[in-house]
Amino acid sequence: MSDTLTTAYSAALDAMTRTGPKSLHPLAAMLGDDSLADGTALLAHLRDAGPEDALRQQFAHTLAGWDCLVTDAAWTAGTSSSTAERRDAIFDALGLDPPSRGLFADRFPYAATAVPIVIADDWEEWRTPQRRHDRDFYWDHYRRFLLDKGWNADAVAGLDLATEEVVRRLSDPTRAQAYQAKGLVVGYVQSGKTANFTGVIAKAIDAGYRLVVVLTGTTNMLRAQTQRRLDMELLGRENLELEISAHDIKGHDYQDDPDWDADRFIRHGGRPSDAGYPDIRRLSTHAWDYRRLRQGFSALEFHRHERTRRLFEPVNLFNSDARLVVAKKNKTVLQDLVADLGRISDRLGEVPVLIVDDESDQASINTTSPKKWKDDSRERTAINRLIGQLLTMMPRAQYVGYTATPYANVFVDPSDVEDIFPRDFLVSLPRPVGYMGAEDFHDFEIDVPLEQRTYADSQERRHVRLLSDDPQDDELRTALDMYVLTGAVKLHRQRLGHASYRHHTMLVHEAMGRESHREAAASINSMWNAGDYHGPSGLARLRRLYEGDVLPVSQATAPDLPTPTDFNDLRQDIGEAVSRISPPDRDSGPVIVVNSDPELDKQQENLDFDRRSIWRILVGGNKLARGFTVEGLTVTYYRRATAQVDTLMQMGRWFGFRPKFRDLVRIYTTEELHGMFAAACKDEEFLRAELGRYAQPVDGMRQITPKQIPPLIAQHRPDLRPTGRNKMWNARLVERSSPGEPMEPVAYPYPDTPVRRRQALSNNTLWKPVLAAATQQEIVKFTTVRVTKIDDVSVTRAAGTQYEARIAILGHTQMLTILEGITWNGADTFKPELAWLQSLRPDQLNRWVAIFPFQSSGKATAQQILGHGPFSIFQRAWTSTKGSLRAISESRHRNAANRIVGLPTPVLDATADQLHEPASGALIIYPSVEKKDALGDNPVPDDQITMAFHLVTPMSTMPLNGKLIKWQTRNSGDPTAVVVDADQLGAPKQL
Repeated sequence: MSDTLTTAYSAALDAMTRTGPKSLHPLAAMLGDDSLADGTALLAHLRDAGPEDALRQQFAHTLAGWDCLVTDAAWTAGTSSSTAERRDAIFDALGLDPPSRGLFADRFPYAATAVPIVIADDWEEWRTPQRRHDRDFYWDHYRRFLLDKGWNADAVAGLDLATEEVVRRLSDPTRAQAYQAKGLVVGYVQSGKTANFTGVIAKAIDAGYRLVVVLTGTTNMLRAQTQRRLDMELLGRENLELEISAHDIKGHDYQDDPDWDADRFIRHGGRPSDAGYPDIRRLSTHAWDYRRLRQGFSALEFHRHERTRRLFEPVNLFNSDARLVVAKKNKTVLQDLVADLGRISDRLGEVPVLIVDDESDQASINTTSPKKWKDDSRERTAINRLIGQLLTMMPRAQYVGYTATPYANVFVDPSDVEDIFPRDFLVSLPRPVGYMGAEDFHDFEIDVPLEQRTYADSQERRHVRLLSDDPQDDELRTALDMYVLTGAVKLHRQRLGHASYRHHTMLVHEAMGRESHREAAASINSMWNAGDYHGPSGLARLRRLYEGDVLPVSQATAPDLPTPTDFNDLRQDIGEAVSRISPPDRDSGPVIVVNSDPELDKQQENLDFDRRSIWRILVGGNKLARGFTVEGLTVTYYRRATAQVDTLMQMGRWFGFRPKFRDLVRIYTTEELHGMFAAACKDEEFLRAELGRYAQPVDGMRQITPKQIPPLIAQHRPDLRPTGRNKMWNARLVERSSPGEPMEPVAYPYPDTPVRRRQALSNNTLWKPVLAAATQQEIVKFTTVRVTKIDDVSVTRAAGTQYEARIAILGHTQMLTILEGITWNGADTFKPELAWLQSLRPDQLNRWVAIFPFQSSGKATAQQILGHGPFSIFQRAWTSTKGSLRAISESRHRNAANRIVGLPTPVLDATADQLHEPASGALIIYPSVEKKDALGDNPVPDDQITMAFHLVTPMSTMPLNGKLIKWQTRNSGDPTAVVVDADQLGAPKQL
């Protein structure tokens, strides 16, 4: 009975992947027998089935796929994807009775799948459901491979949705008229972008693309890592075995690969071409990059079933094999590829081609100065020129760039037809579940001093250990000890059967130069040898660190994983960890240096995470700073600074997935570098939020196209620019509407010189009438809130206390006078927002409530400001260049401001609700100084105070036409100009 039931329901689900949900039990009965008609047997099976049951897994995946499917099919009953209403519509279409609904809801809980943000120009829809289902060989096998690998069904459904948003915007490969689409996919650093483009390639080959070129950054390590992923998860054994000689079955790429021997490479159930699908033939291998004519000129020939028909016509296209090239972005390699393709240039116009450019903001961008361009031509960097040649040679080529840092890409000139500006689409991928990114190492919403935070509610307390500005041996020693201890905890958990850890690595990144890497390696090896990890002094040192750091963090954040309370229970695991990190039979120490030094090539060959278990300390620079995944990375010692957001974020190798050891992750860095990552994180999240806001159409019309993305890029620190690109897009954002959204400009003049103190005093004098009005009002009390993170989600709750504040009420005209007079440390600071505020009618905004909170901590200070008050003076940190404040407002105060303007919040506040009136805005004002202690008990002079503010407006300020932004060209002398030199523009806008 069980076999009949499983076969029948599995076949029913397979059938419904094409039609959408239908009456489940009658269909299963038709495919099985009448005993299945009432669903009783299925319910009994699902009640007893464990998570590994194949039918249960198939139900989970099928339901998740229907949840997030974007369609207007009748069975959806008009519901939107990824909503609870969609799941109810699915149950209705399946004809489930109440008991079945209850069990399905329990076994297959609905999860709202985060959807990608898409900014796209017009395109021709060609990916009909019928075409998707008629040819989904490689995608279906890849999907099943991920499920078998342990991926959650909702995650696979999300990947299906995200990849479909890319593939549907490529040109139809069977289209008679050639069209080149260019797009960009933006993910997070080390967040699974490879899985996304593997899915895109699978779907593209299914759809008819017959040449796939994957460009992989600039290092052999990254290229080989990408080639293996595609070989293992897409091509599979059957395609790879086409290259294996019957007389030399061991003479192939993976003859000594443990995953090949363990049969972990994907299988297709036979040679794909035998089932009517294309074989995939490699033009590069795991060991070898693309080499000119290495596999014979015929490797680039595409078979045409009917010689009189063109290749892109279905009769030929679906009877021809696909080719795959995985090439690093190297001048010689790409020249060879261009030369070989040039020999069949007369036929290339018929070949549908997909170019996937991983790390597309590296090397691919043309960074030559426009001043060097000749008349009617542009001088190009080598890689950019060669990519342009590929696109010119292959009119049916589609270009899709992948990056986590898109700034350089969107600053490319969109009018340059040979360049790679994503003119057709930009897809911003959602943050994956279980991912550790930049925000997981900062407490943006916690206002309690760091030393008062708990491990349970503070990311920084858990994961960040601040270093001195100058390197100290004892700090590096502590980081090494932490590496040993976290390795021991991994082995302890593995020994008890709770997890398996193949790799355990530490990264030391201090500088770029090879000589500095040698010195660091020698220092670490010497320190390791003197560590006495088997002796009393070393063990005593480890005990202190374990009991003071590792144990309390793990107990607070990973109670479900075993972490011994008694250090002695970890002793055997410490010995094993030390042996793995530096085996006694090895001459060298525990360090592997990873850089471009050819003398180290042999050592770097050992850094093969696929073929061997790696327990090592990696010392390196750029070679480890982009694209390459450092598996098992747990401890990072990081001191290298940079002035660019994209470079900084790409060096964050500690970002990624840390299953079963998230609690053990530590980053040792300076306070300044930690602050730079905070600003970079804010830049990143600001852009994603802006894209999300403007992706929604208004009256059926798009608000922005990819060409209008660059002005949305913000710069939270003047000394940390988005990218090193020497050009900026000519469009200028002149008005930005932010109804219900917070505004918090930070680029104030730092009052350290007579000129800047005069500017600060002038700014403060603008607020004098507000200070006077607040002094005359009675002090009020607002409800204090506390923001904590539960399962990586910010949760706002009442703190059980109140805070005192002065308030002042002023009209909108008076408020505009103040805002219009403020001197900023950036020419464009707050201008688009001010232009919008100036345009509002009285029925939209006519009244402001200003809040001056009082502090209640031990550092609380209150004094007169410009003869009024007293008011609390807040300490606020500045960036190292003093170009801007790092942060201003406190989450405990923002709840009251939001309620005053009429926004719903999780915490009630009677005082704020009494202050609410229609068309009211609110601002929280923080008179601030960098270091109050430097003045002793003396009051802060009026010209050294910065009157920083957080502002929020009511929803009545929404523009009537729904459009939130307005544009104009920056260069009024040449309004048709697309780009102008950055020197003419100044820095990007600062917030």
